[in-house]
Amino acid sequence: MENQPRREVGLNLNDIVGDPGKRKPIEEFDVSIRDRVRREYLNMGPCQPIGHKYEKKKYGNQERSFQDIWFKRYTWLEYSVSKDATFCFWCYLFKKSDKGGRQSDDAFTKTGCSNWKNALERFNYHVGGVNSCHNNARIQFEAFQDQRNSVASILRSNTREMEVAYRIRLTVSLNVTQFLLKQGLSFRGHDESSSSSNRGNFIELLLWFSELNDDVSKTLFANAPANNQMNSPRIQKELANACASEVTLAIVNDIGDKVFTLLVDEARDVSMKEQMGVVLRYVNNEGYVIERFIGIVHVTDTSSHTLKCAIDDLLVKHNLSLSKVRGQGYDGASNMRGEFNGLKSLILQENPYAMYIHCFSHQLQLIIVAVAKGIRVVKDVFSYVSMIVNMVGASCKRKDQLRQLQHDRLVEQLNDGEVISGRGKNQETSLVRPGDTRWGSHYFTLLRLCSMWSSVEKVLEVVRDDATLRDNRSTTEGLIERMDNYEFVFTLHLMKHLLGITNELSIALQKKDQNIIQAISLIQSVKHQLQSFRENGWEDIHDQATKFCELHNISQVDMDEFIPRRGYKKYGAELITNLHHYRVEIFNQVVDLTIQEMDNRFSEASTELLGCISCLDPRNSFSRFNDDQVIRLATLYHEDFSAIDCSQLPLQLSNFIANVRCDPQFSALSNLGDVATEMVKSGKHLVFPLVYRIIELALVLPVATASVERAFSAMKTIKTDLRNRMGDEWMNDSLIVYIEKDLFSTIDNEKILQRFQSMRTRRIQLPSL
Repeated sequence: MENQPRREVGLNLNDIVGDPGKRKPIEEFDVSIRDRVRREYLNMGPCQPIGHKYEKKKYGNQERSFQDIWFKRYTWLEYSVSKDATFCFWCYLFKKSDKGGRQSDDAFTKTGCSNWKNALERFNYHVGGVNSCHNNARIQFEAFQDQRNSVASILRSNTREMEVAYRIRLTVSLNVTQFLLKQGLSFRGHDESSSSSNRGNFIELLLWFSELNDDVSKTLFANAPANNQMNSPRIQKELANACASEVTLAIVNDIGDKVFTLLVDEARDVSMKEQMGVVLRYVNNEGYVIERFIGIVHVTDTSSHTLKCAIDDLLVKHNLSLSKVRGQGYDGASNMRGEFNGLKSLILQENPYAMYIHCFSHQLQLIIVAVAKGIRVVKDVFSYVSMIVNMVGASCKRKDQLRQLQHDRLVEQLNDGEVISGRGKNQETSLVRPGDTRWGSHYFTLLRLCSMWSSVEKVLEVVRDDATLRDNRSTTEGLIERMDNYEFVFTLHLMKHLLGITNELSIALQKKDQNIIQAISLIQSVKHQLQSFRENGWEDIHDQATKFCELHNISQVDMDEFIPRRGYKKYGAELITNLHHYRVEIFNQVVDLTIQEMDNRFSEASTELLGCISCLDPRNSFSRFNDDQVIRLATLYHEDFSAIDCSQLPLQLSNFIANVRCDPQFSALSNLGDVATEMVKSGKHLVFPLVYRIIELALVLPVATASVERAFSAMKTIKTDLRNRMGDEWMNDSLIVYIEKDLFSTIDNEKILQRFQSMRTRRIQLPSL
C-alpha cells in the first residue's frame, strides 16, 4: 500500500483556553501541532487571576480559600475560576511518567486540587524529589523556552551573519506591519507574484524599504533563504498577533490589581457575524481615568448567557478577575439589561459590587426618540425633513445644483456684506442625511436645512418641473408646500433649539474621561435649562420663526385667529386660537414631554449610590460634602472596605476635607478626575488612602459606551466589503492596534520581536543586541 501524504492539521485557536479547568488535554491534540499548542500556552502564561475573590470552604469551624501569595511561592501554580481548584502549568504542558512508570498527579492536570486546609503540603508533595514527574516537566519546560540552546538550533549551526540578516529582515517586516496596522490598511494583494504590478501593501512596502536602504536590500527576497523570507501571510499574521498581544499586556499591567469597569456592546460586521466589543475603564497610577479596548469576540448569538461566557473567557485569558469589576455599562438592550436573564443580572449574581449604569448617551437618544414618536407634528417634521434630504440628494445632478445655488447665494451675501469672510468660514456644504441611531446628526441636518433653505427650494422646483412621472411631481409639490407652511417652520425651529441643548450634553457624555459626578451635574444643568426654556422660551422661538418666514416669503398665521382643535371633526369641533395651538399644543407639549423623559430616563440620578457619590463634587471647595453619605458609600462596597477601614474612615474624611480646603491647589478644582490626579501629584493618595479609594470607585463607574461604539466604527474601517473574509483573530489583532495606536507607539520593538520568536520554533534565533 502506497504511503499517503500526511494531511496538515491546523490549530483552532478556540481550543486554547485560559481557564485550566476547561482546557483540552495536550495528548488530545494532533501530535504535529502539540509544540504549537505549547507555544501558545507559553505566551499566554499560567492562569493566575491575582486579586480574584476566591470561594471559601468550611473545614470544621474555620473557612479557608486559595491565597494569592501562593502564586509567588509556586510559579507553576494555576487557578481555575470555574472549578475553584489549582493546576500545574508545567505538568499540563509536559506530563510524563516517572522512572517507576507512575503517571503525573492527575489532581494537578485534570481534576484539580481544591483542598485548602493542607494546600501547602499538597503542593510540596506534588513537586516531589529530583526525579519526580513535576521536576522532569520543569526541565522540559525550561529547555522548550530556550530555543537558542535547543538541539534543533545547535544542529542548524547558523552563523552570526545569518542571524544578523535575519534580524534585519524581521525588523523591516515588523516596521511594515506596524505602519499598516496603525493606518488600518490591508496587507495582502490580489496577485502577489513577482510579475504583478501591485503585489499588495505589505510586499510593496518591503520593496520600497529595500530601495531606500542597501543593508535591507541585501537581506530581502532573492538575497534571503527561500524558507526564511519573513514575508509570508502566516508571518504577517503572527507579527500582527505579537503586536496586539504586547498592547493588551501593557493594558493589563497598567490595570494591575486595581478595580475596573466593563463596557460591553455587540454589533454585526460586514460578513454578518455577531461581534462583542469589550472596553475596560479604570484609574491608572497617575490618577487619570482610562478607557482601553481589550478585544472583540465573535459570539454565535447575543443571549446573555453566551455573552457572559465570552466575557469570562476573555478576562481569564488576560489574568483578570470578574471579582475586581466595580461597574458595568451597556446600551440598555433587553439581553443586556434584563432583570432576570440579562447580562447585568448574571454578573451581579457573581459579583454584587459590579454596579450597573445604563449608558447616559443612549438614554439621551431615547429621549429624543420618544419626543419624535410621541407627538404627531414633530414626527411629521422629521419625516418631511428626511424626504427633502433624500429628494435633493437623490442624484449627482441635484447635489451639484444645490452646491452651485448655495455658492451663488454666498457670493451675493458676501458682496452685500450680510456675511463676513475669513479662514474656515463659508465652506462648501451640503445636506447631511440623518442617522436613525444618532440623533445628533438630526441637529446638523436641521441647521444646514435652515441655512440652505432657498437653495433647497429652488432644487425642488427644478425637480418638480423636470419630473416625467405624476407621482414624482406630486411628491415634490407636497414637499414645497410643506416648506412654505408656518407650522412646519415653527416646529423645525423648536426642535432645532431643543436638539441644540441636548447636543452639547451628548458630546460631553461621550468623552472618555467623563466621570459620573460631572455627568450628573451636566444633566441637572440641562434640566434647568429646559425648565427655563419652558417658562421663557416661547417669545424667542416665535420671533425666530416669524423672522425666518419674512426672510423666505412664507405666509404667517394670525395668532388671534380661531381654528378648529386638531384631531376633531371640522364641524362641531371646539374652536381655539392659533396662539393656543402653537404655544400649548406644540411648544408646551414638546418641551414638557422632553422634561418628563429626562426625569424618567435619568432616574439613576436619584438612586442611593449616585446620591452618595454626588457629595464628592469638588466645586466650591467641596461645598456638597457629607460625611454620612461618603461613609454609606463605603458600606456599599464591603469587598473594598473592611470593618477596620470603616472605623478609620470618618476621621480620615474629616482630615482630608480640612486639608484640601486650605490647599490652593485643590480650591480651584471643579472635576473629581482632577482631584484624583492632584492627589497623586501631591502624594495625598498615600496620606488619605481610604478617601482615594472612594474617589477611584466613583471614577470607574461608566457614563457612556461611546468607546465601544467607536470600536465598531473602527471595525467598519478594518473589515470592509473587500476584506469580508477576514478571520476573527486577524480582525481582533488589527482592531486592538488600530484603536490603541497611542499605547502601541510606546512599546519597544524588541519586546514584539521576542514575543514573535517565542510563538513558534524558529529556524534562526535573534542575535543579542
